[in-house]
Amino acid sequence: MQKPQLSFWQIWNMSFGFLGIQFGWGLQMANMSAIYGYLGADPDKLALLWLAAPVTGVLIQPLIGQTSDRCWTRLGRRRPFILGGAILASLALLLMPNSPSVWMAAGLLWVLDGTINASMQPFRALVADNLPEEQNSQGFAIQSLFIGLGGTIASALPWMMTNWFGLAADAGGNGHIPQSVKLSFDIGAVAFMGAVLWTVFSTKEYPPSEKDLAAIRARKFDWTLGLGDIFALVFHLPRRMWELGLVQFFTWIGMFAMWVYFSPAVAKNIFHALKGTPEMEAAGAWSGFCFAAYNAVCFLFSFVLLWGTRFTGPKLMHVFCLGIGALGLASVPLMTDKHQLLLSMTAVGIAWASILSMPYAMLAPALPKEKVGVMMGMFNLFIVLPQIAASSLLGIVLKTFLHNEPMNALVLGGVSMSLAALLTFLVVSFKKSATGTRTLGGAGH
Repeated sequence: MQKPQLSFWQIWNMSFGFLGIQFGWGLQMANMSAIYGYLGADPDKLALLWLAAPVTGVLIQPLIGQTSDRCWTRLGRRRPFILGGAILASLALLLMPNSPSVWMAAGLLWVLDGTINASMQPFRALVADNLPEEQNSQGFAIQSLFIGLGGTIASALPWMMTNWFGLAADAGGNGHIPQSVKLSFDIGAVAFMGAVLWTVFSTKEYPPSEKDLAAIRARKFDWTLGLGDIFALVFHLPRRMWELGLVQFFTWIGMFAMWVYFSPAVAKNIFHALKGTPEMEAAGAWSGFCFAAYNAVCFLFSFVLLWGTRFTGPKLMHVFCLGIGALGLASVPLMTDKHQLLLSMTAVGIAWASILSMPYAMLAPALPKEKVGVMMGMFNLFIVLPQIAASSLLGIVLKTFLHNEPMNALVLGGVSMSLAALLTFLVVSFKKSATGTRTLGGAGH
């Protein structure tokens, strides 16, 4: 079936739910290390406590992708999973800042990550389902726009609570999480649910053909939940997915190092803060503000992606953006004032806008249409596996080789992202022939 081109506002509505999903991710990324610190966790244990994010991604995204490929309901194929995940994630956001201990917070992080993944994965497939190939870059760039906007607001919420709305400063610590963080998570839960409902009720999906619908109805329940089919697909993934997977591996090690170690690095080296002091909350709030800054840049730079990729294509654009991001991460230890950190975050925001869109724009044309959901979910493995490796090893590396200095982990992240930029050059391009079939072209091999 030839897909019709969608209007800007149709793509806007289809992607609006990502605004809410990013409230979940943004609050988590900006505040979890600080929450663990308030509850008494040691710096070298932080990476391990973040293990929930990558592990749930490994399990949830391929399963949700495959299940949504094989079903059809009154709400469509992808929207039931988007809605169900949003309901559960919103509940987890309400509970998270009321955690009485490190292990309770870690357990809720597993729930939060699993349900955000369940809601997010079908969004990627929804773009590939509904848009013709020539609109893929636009669709994923608009998703980046909402991710940037949502992340900006979510990351800055604790800082806004104290600096804009006059909430009294609260040092936290000794098992106590500041009120500014608690209110921020409450707001995030409402925003998550509201944005997802907008997409669910404003977007339609293409129904399957009668033949496909009959096949869906005739399919027997699979007691393995499709895991056997997913494992078999590993040996039949498109070449481009493997090439992009290598790029993703080094990209996400860099981002993970920043999410885990930026807040403690700022607290130690910029604010010289001790646990249980007002400086500690100020450091956590400023770290959140810095995360908001890179998400704001992501939002603004997404407009550049919408325009620029028409001339560069997604591949060259991604090389440029990753290179800028690598410089941003590596420059953090050079900053001596909290405001200088915003320069580094500007560079990271440029990379983040591309990370959230260009790999998917490069991948989507290489996927068979009947397996878009499951293969988009499997592509997530190249995001979560490096995070699992980083969760397991970064704490050991930090303690053994990097003098237990969080700033050094950020430099390591910059080096990893620069490798990702170089590896992007090896991704083979597809060109359409006169008959409309895809042929290999471009550079690299």
